[in-house]
Amino acid sequence: MQVDIPDPAYTASERARANFRLAGRIALGGVAMIWAIHLLNAGLDLELARFGVRPRELAGLPGILLAPLLHGGFAHLVANSAPLLVLGTGLLYLYPSSALKVLPAVYLGPGIAVWLFARASSVHVGASGLVYGLFSYILVAGVIRRDRRAIAASLLVCFLYGTLVWGVLPIRPGVSWETHLAAALIGLTLAIALRHLDVPPRKRYSWEDETEETGGTGDGTSP
Repeated sequence: MQVDIPDPAYTASERARANFRLAGRIALGGVAMIWAIHLLNAGLDLELARFGVRPRELAGLPGILLAPLLHGGFAHLVANSAPLLVLGTGLLYLYPSSALKVLPAVYLGPGIAVWLFARASSVHVGASGLVYGLFSYILVAGVIRRDRRAIAASLLVCFLYGTLVWGVLPIRPGVSWETHLAAALIGLTLAIALRHLDVPPRKRYSWEDETEETGGTGDGTSP
């Protein structure tokens, strides 16, 4: 399979660097908001975790919207913070157009799936659905695209967070594997469906321009 090299004038431009900084600030702002909510919850003893997703209960429906903002403890929050920052920055920088579809889907979709199909005895909270959805999208996008940047990002997230794959299995008590599995499947599906979005212009070589000018094979002759 031929791997396309993005045009350095596009990837190394000042605008590209500014876009990367903007993506990082947006991702950092999202993580900061989750921390602020958790600190407020802990400081005022609000017990906000009760607003998580409760499968097939009317009282659990608001959790579809609220659960990704809530965490069961500081350890849970810390575990999600760094992946959210890294994966969120990667998605927003590499796939800005896709992000407009991916972020709402991986934010709301896992909660809907959990409310419909998960264990009825549990309350599901945490931003791990976002983490798994973003991880799955970036990983699969790099596998199916011919873009060297996408491939590099896929390899990086696999190296950093490859052990997340164990989280989709029901092997750890107290872990919402249903959320993880639903989010991973949503990310995979979107990576395939949106594979033609956010394709950077590829690097062109001088012989390609010569071929177009001569209408031949690059040596001045017709094919």
